[in-house]
Parts: sequence; structure tokens; C-alpha cells
Amino acid sequence: MQLIGLTGGIASGKSAVAARLAEHGAIVVDADVLAREVVEPGTPALTRIAEEFGPEVIAADGSLNRPALGALIFTSPEKRVALNAITHPAVAERSHELFAAAAAADPRAIVVYDVPLLVDAGRAEEFDLIVVVNASTETRVNRMVEHRGMTRDEALHRINSQATDTERLAIADVVIDANGTVQETLQQADTLWENLSAR
Repeated sequence: MQLIGLTGGIASGKSAVAARLAEHGAIVVDADVLAREVVEPGTPALTRIAEEFGPEVIAADGSLNRPALGALIFTSPEKRVALNAITHPAVAERSHELFAAAAAADPRAIVVYDVPLLVDAGRAEEFDLIVVVNASTETRVNRMVEHRGMTRDEALHRINSQATDTERLAIADVVIDANGTVQETLQQADTLWENLSAR
């Protein structure tokens, strides 16, 4: 099995690259999906979040009140660190289970871990190859304003709450430049797949 860490900042184009690699046959494990799974009602992580942040972050149906939690963590680095200390280990455990299942099913599998917070989670050493999808801050802000309806300030706040481009690029084995068109980005993903398949 080849285990690839795929990362990039918000609105960098990482999801488009992950989808393209999946089309080629990669097994894509999405950290954002796992992050939702590990805080479903009844999970140990959700119980710990309620203890840490108070009952107001739990909705009436027992699920996580994401807007309430988001309002707390996006304005406080300390609270974001506290949340990550709960969720990152749970996500890591679940991802390891899925990697092991993929390897058991096909020892030659190419598994891509689509993970926006790879630098933040400190897991870079786990992967055979780290691919960073990179786009300038201005490009990413424009995408969030145009496609996600955010204000410029909201977009910048989201970008600044993640690892910096410099921190991501420092761990990159391969960089996909996503400043151009979607097609240009996907062509780089195709080249990456060809190189992985040839290993």
C-alpha cells in the first residue's frame, strides 16, 4: 500500500484533486468526514466536547451544535487547541482503522488521506508521500467570496486559523499549483497518479 497525505488550505482546490485521484482508482479517506463521524451523538469525543465547552454546544437533538462551537473556536486560538486535543486523536484512530482495512483488501492500494489540517495535527511522518495543493491567499479569498458567499474578512479569518502556506510547503514532497484553472489543476493530479501507479 502507498499512503499519500493530501493537504492544502481552505479553498485551495484540494477536494478537486482528491476527487480526481478517486476517479483514477485511489481509495480516498476524507478527514472532514471522519471529523463529523467521531462527534456523532453517543461518541466519547462529543461527551468530552460538552464537558469542555458547555451544554450550549449540544443541540436539542443531542448532536453537536456546529455554529455555536464554531463561534467559540474561530475567535479563540486556545479553545481551538482544546477542541483539536479532543478530535484529532479520535480522527487519527479512525483513519488508521480505514488505512489498515484498505491494505488488507488490496496490498497494492493507493490510499489518499484528504486532510486539511495535516500540519496542525502533526501527522506528516505517517505518509509515504505528502502532496500539497497550493493557491495564493488572494486566489483562495476570491473563491470563498464568489463560491461560498463569505465576506473578505470572514475568508481571511478562516485562512488565518489554519497552518500557513509556508508550514504546509515545508512538508511537501509534491506541490500542485492550483492558482490556475480547474483543468490545469486536474492535469497535475493526473500526472501525480501516473507517477504513483508507476511505483
